[in-house]
Amino acid sequence: MRSGDVYDAIPKVELHCHVEGTVRPATVVELAQKNGRQLPSEDPTELYRYTSLNSFLEIFWLVQELLVDRDDWARVAYQSVVDAVPHGLRYREMFFTPARHLAAGQDLAEIVAGLSDGIEQAVLETGARCALICDIDRAYGGGAGLELVERLAALRRSGRGERVIGLGMDSTERGVDPRDFADAFRLGESVGLRLTSHAGEDTGPDNIATALDALRIERIDHGLAILEDEALTRRVAEERIPLNVCPNSNIIIANKYERLEEHPFRRMRQAGVLATLNTDDPAMTDLDLGKEYRTVARALGMPWSEIEEVALDGVEATWLSEGEKRSLRAQFERELAEIRPSDPSEVV
Repeated sequence: MRSGDVYDAIPKVELHCHVEGTVRPATVVELAQKNGRQLPSEDPTELYRYTSLNSFLEIFWLVQELLVDRDDWARVAYQSVVDAVPHGLRYREMFFTPARHLAAGQDLAEIVAGLSDGIEQAVLETGARCALICDIDRAYGGGAGLELVERLAALRRSGRGERVIGLGMDSTERGVDPRDFADAFRLGESVGLRLTSHAGEDTGPDNIATALDALRIERIDHGLAILEDEALTRRVAEERIPLNVCPNSNIIIANKYERLEEHPFRRMRQAGVLATLNTDDPAMTDLDLGKEYRTVARALGMPWSEIEEVALDGVEATWLSEGEKRSLRAQFERELAEIRPSDPSEVV
């Protein structure tokens, strides 16, 4: 078995992946043609070039604008899951960020229905499962965030939003106070949504601490700056608050490090933090889950035993019930035992 194959074969959970960032390049072109949108280039690989988080967001927003109806959402959700399964995906909790679409007049119920249609078809074909996390776009402000959660709460009360299990927050961090979104998160919590937020991707550890305290989040997305604060690192480690980390994205999108070898992912785990591996926006960064695991393991010198622990920790970090976690962990342990190399040093 080639080393690339064994990394693909690792059973994986993914907890930090944006459906809008999984759109195939060919699908970008076809959606633009279908919906009468002009692209800066007919070659979508030219679109997926950026020099900072904010320049990436401009491209991300452009792709978002191509999703205009239920069928579009279903198409990208379906492709997102089926594209990840060959690289080990077994379960995903996936982000979608509807602020831009709601502002353009789309209906949240139709967006969620489209995503659910696509996921359900992918589940039937692959067996991989997928839940949804509705992300607030920080750039729209606290008022828009609260309005979004009010719509989501109404949808859940009507029985049409059961696949949406979480509330998150993404987009630009600089100049935005997480406390502006506290009311939105309290409402989300009151209707049974689990809570997470992007934090410390492009700012310091104070941003993470504020999100934990003001928003009462249960998970942290990215959390790159956490090791800059020893007390915060201890707190997150002791409370087993997951950090859903995306090392390749942090190089390619956020430009936080020049080389993957500099990334703090392994140091996070050595500090006791429950840090998981994720792709973030794989279509926009030429990534998949197998490549994420493979490149991180090689760049950071992580032996096979540590990579197995990363996969199993992904199960702990999910929002599945305790019974479902035990079942999924047992499945992962069986699969890992079957693919475990006789000489683990061969795969690093």
